[in-house]
Amino acid sequence: MASILKSLRALSDPIRLRLLLLLMEEELTVAELQEILGLGQSRISTSLAHLKREELVKDRRVGKNNFYSVGEDLGEPALAVLEAARAELKEASADKAHLLFTLKKRQDLAADYFNKLAGKFGRAYVPGRSWQALSHGLLRLLPPMVIADLGAGEGTLSQLLARTSKKVIAIDNSEKMVEFGSGLAKEHGFSNLEYRHGDIEDPPIDANSVDVALFSQALHHAAVPQRALNAAQRILKPGGRVMILDLLSHTHEPTRELYGHVWLGFSEIELHRMMKKAGFSKIESSIVSRESEAPFFQTVLATGMK
Repeated sequence: MASILKSLRALSDPIRLRLLLLLMEEELTVAELQEILGLGQSRISTSLAHLKREELVKDRRVGKNNFYSVGEDLGEPALAVLEAARAELKEASADKAHLLFTLKKRQDLAADYFNKLAGKFGRAYVPGRSWQALSHGLLRLLPPMVIADLGAGEGTLSQLLARTSKKVIAIDNSEKMVEFGSGLAKEHGFSNLEYRHGDIEDPPIDANSVDVALFSQALHHAAVPQRALNAAQRILKPGGRVMILDLLSHTHEPTRELYGHVWLGFSEIELHRMMKKAGFSKIESSIVSRESEAPFFQTVLATGMK
């Protein structure tokens, strides 16, 4: 009877309940649990230690990581509590969705490893093959659209998009960037490319007026990224899409001083949370680039629909 009471006391904490519900689905590391729940490492480690003492979870060492899973026999009282929690905890469904992101991330990493082994000959260099050339070709397949390039800088991407777009509105908070970009647009004859001085958190663009809202390595400069995504939702037409290209979360602090980054990238789950909160649906994300040299930056692509 004492062990049952101790187990029930251990399950009285919502965080420990959420951890167990996740571990019933999949064996996970502390880092993965931290990303899924959006909580600090110490909070999660403390909760896991408590659950381990009550034999509700177990762990195994694989290289540098500890993988946690549910205990061998949770017992009927604990299972009953967990089933009730699955239905009543408001965070349970979001945790399950974030778990799927994490598992997909594992698969992507595994696929990337084997991709590096396969067909090495010719992968590093093939005459005439480049992402720049491919992007030019793919852009010509798109229908004419109105695109907002939010945080455009001097607008290299804006000018590429202007070749096939109905209109491109390039927003930047630097007057010098806007002046320089406007000069380039005029020089290259892009009458459909307009530069506007403004903040990506409140862009000077009418509501319901653009087909695509694009953040290309810009969201990490926002003081409040959520406000920028809310603004993107406002300016998009119904059925319009937001596209985010940004660094995956990292720990390379020098980027703050070297490049003026406010945020050290974003995890896929963080982007999903913010996009969902802004009202976007059909949210998808994936890692689309991994640098081979330190600090090994990775780029995440996330899209959603208004």
